[in-house]
Amino acid sequence: MKIFMDTANVEEIKGYVDWGIVYGVTTNPSLIAKTGRTQAEVIPEIAALVEGPVSAEVISTECEGMVKEARELVKIAQNIVVKIPCIPEGLKAVKILTAEGIKTNVTLVFSMSQALMAARAGATYVSPFIGRLDDIGVDGVQLVANIVQAFKLYGIETEVIAASVRNLEHVEKVMLTGCQIATIPTKVLAQMIKHDLTDKGLATFLADYEKSKK
Repeated sequence: MKIFMDTANVEEIKGYVDWGIVYGVTTNPSLIAKTGRTQAEVIPEIAALVEGPVSAEVISTECEGMVKEARELVKIAQNIVVKIPCIPEGLKAVKILTAEGIKTNVTLVFSMSQALMAARAGATYVSPFIGRLDDIGVDGVQLVANIVQAFKLYGIETEVIAASVRNLEHVEKVMLTGCQIATIPTKVLAQMIKHDLTDKGLATFLADYEKSKK
């Protein structure tokens, strides 16, 4: 499972890119707003930091506007993927953009039927939201697993991005679903490397090393 960062904070991305674990980045208007900057300022910087896909989202809700925005976004860098909402106008836009060779990430997916329609429209990626489904009492991880299984069954090449990841449990569960990608917020990413036994073990090794020098 590939790790994407779900953030628009350039400094956060810089730190984790140095770890060698960041394959791509996903952003959205809410994440951009948190930076106090504009998408036009942030996306080029992120695209320069990360070799893999960088998702930048359109804000239009009509097909024509989405397509126009997408064509401008992909001019920023070769690794830009355009995020399109899973709505009827969005599917129209995905069909057009796919025909033009523009990669798309259909976002705000909350059902298997939405995922299937997005894939058949030509989406490069679909992003089912785990946390937001959990909020309404629906098992978000199970949805991811079901989409992965259905795509495999029918030979659908669209990749699945587990999104709206809230905690370590989400990460560990989606690892077992076979989904190709999880996009993970920085707070959760920081938790993934931590374990008390690792810290205790290292402290013991270092203490024993100091003893051996005496």
